[in-house]
Amino acid sequence: MNTPTPRAASAALYRAVWRWHFIAGLLVLPFVLVLALTGAVYLFKDEINDAAYRPLRVVEAQGERLAPSRLVAAALEARPGEVTAYTPPASPDRSAEVDVRGADGLKTTVYVDPYTAEVLGTRWESGAAGSPGMFVVRKLHSLEYVGWLGNRLIELAAGWMVLLVASGIYLWWPRGNAVGTLSIRAARGRPWWRDLHAVTGIYTSVFIVFLAMTGLPWSGVWDGKFYEYSYALGLGMPDGYWSKTPVSTVPTAEAVDRAPWILEKQPLPVSDPAAGGAPQALDAVVARVEALGIAPGYAVSMPQGPEGVFTASVYPDDITYERIIHLDQYTGEVLFDAGLADLGTLGRWAEWGISVHMGQEWGLANQVALLLACLAMVALCVSAPVMWWKRRPSGALGAPEAPRDWRIVRGVLVMAALAGVFFPLVGLSMLVLAAVEIALHLGGGRLRPA
Repeated sequence: MNTPTPRAASAALYRAVWRWHFIAGLLVLPFVLVLALTGAVYLFKDEINDAAYRPLRVVEAQGERLAPSRLVAAALEARPGEVTAYTPPASPDRSAEVDVRGADGLKTTVYVDPYTAEVLGTRWESGAAGSPGMFVVRKLHSLEYVGWLGNRLIELAAGWMVLLVASGIYLWWPRGNAVGTLSIRAARGRPWWRDLHAVTGIYTSVFIVFLAMTGLPWSGVWDGKFYEYSYALGLGMPDGYWSKTPVSTVPTAEAVDRAPWILEKQPLPVSDPAAGGAPQALDAVVARVEALGIAPGYAVSMPQGPEGVFTASVYPDDITYERIIHLDQYTGEVLFDAGLADLGTLGRWAEWGISVHMGQEWGLANQVALLLACLAMVALCVSAPVMWWKRRPSGALGAPEAPRDWRIVRGVLVMAALAGVFFPLVGLSMLVLAAVEIALHLGGGRLRPA
């Protein structure tokens, strides 16, 4: 058997990487396109919500605000039911929000002028998205409409985005020929689309990897492992917070619309019904958490059941001030109080990454930078199939030729194993693709063992 020359081996590896870049790109392209388009919109959710629902969200500052209990009473008169959360005005020109669960089980947000107690209007409760429209965008961004499968598909797409960037850089890297361009040199046709794809990818690669990695904390498999390992190492949510406080089986995420990511899975503490007496009044709870220095923009979630707690949480643009406070519903005692500084190193990094991912860390500059990155991802998603369409032979897939040397496939299997350590679903999908390659080509004698 002839041993391939280094140049031939390098060319074979290049074709193999190109083939996998091509196939993986086609598989994840629809998901990346959805992520880019919905992400670009959601970056500006606050601005969109303010423009679309200004009469509900913005009021004229008139002096002293009325007590929370007065505003809640006005909301209940307009929408009878059970109050589940109260959000004080974040600034003097903002309305108060009261979330009410009606007898029909539906949750509605009632907007109330904090100076006159006038009900400005209602809207079905949409959580952290802030409006029904942004709620839909958020659900599309995470493919939650597809349920369990959608979450895994998003995780798979995010992991593959990282590997597509790595393989794309490998294919782009100059090797003494007409590749590695930093500008679009072709004037028309497929070469122009190729240059557009390469140049767009190389300039935005860091942003794409960042968005993929910081989106993974919301995924299923990767999210659970990161949370577990960071906790075990004492770098996520440190031990000791609950050592003196009985806890429930209800995670924090079920009690609040939005909490720091690293705290979402922490169980809620429980109130002590033996303390007796009636639950604390909302006015007293609001005064208590504000005396503790919680940042404006916070919401207070009401106790659910006799052992439930009042939970005040805030996730502001400046995550330095993110915080969550649990109070015993009978005594008002602080059962838990934590912010960014109380987290471990990985926990703080994850919170910062998520904040930047959502475009809130550096204001408009953050939003515009990520908007351009999203538009670049759309350009990549468009240019890739156009290149393929212009290149493909009539009646054929037009994928790069499969490697003939078994050593190339063996190398890909090693890469799949390594990828699986950090991206389990990507590693699994690579093994599936490798198995398909072997099944298609080994029987035809096209793979040659070393």
